[in-house]
Amino acid sequence: MPSVLITGANRGIGLEFSRQFVAEGWQVYASCRDRSTATELDALAGVEVHTLDVTDHEAIEALAKEINAPLDVVIANAGVMGDKGEAQNFGTLDYNMWRQVMEVNVYAAVKTCEAFADHVAKSALKKIAVISSRMGSIADTSGAYTAYRTSKTALNMAMVAAAPGLAETGVAVGIFHPGWVQTEMGGPNAQISTTECVKGLREQIMALSVTEQPEFLSYSGEVLPW
Repeated sequence: MPSVLITGANRGIGLEFSRQFVAEGWQVYASCRDRSTATELDALAGVEVHTLDVTDHEAIEALAKEINAPLDVVIANAGVMGDKGEAQNFGTLDYNMWRQVMEVNVYAAVKTCEAFADHVAKSALKKIAVISSRMGSIADTSGAYTAYRTSKTALNMAMVAAAPGLAETGVAVGIFHPGWVQTEMGGPNAQISTTECVKGLREQIMALSVTEQPEFLSYSGEVLPW
């Protein structure tokens, strides 16, 4: 039975990942920060739910020891947008908020990949995926949302930098833009459902190959500019 670890799995894209992987017969390890908000996740038969604050690096390491088994896929999905409006605009930036966004979107995601890299290397499929955003593209930006954009740009670079070392162990790296998705972050007017988004992302993750230079991909497989 293939296995997957998903962070930020109590809602949105993470919850839909859990649903779809369970439906395909996978062993799903799912984490969330607040178990009291994870009623839908808890209701999924076959999901092993773990409470995890991804900004707590010691807790990530403890979970890596607790899940003492190969993991075919690790998906670093947990992320935050940060405050909206002037707090993310040049001239009125809220630097404390910016630090918090970096903690979750960059350091926590990379730490998760680091802590579970050996688990993935010991598996059959050997895939690590991070959920980034097109808003992290330097070549394709409309400005504003400084904290969120820079966090995703940094995440992209961190995973590209990690890819050569992971390739030596046979692990493929995927860096993905999920699209504008109908979630709490994306809002009700977003273009695609979580079902469509995750179906596409799963297809792209399964198609990943080992390379020292991973591409920046959308859920549909479009190669995006950095």
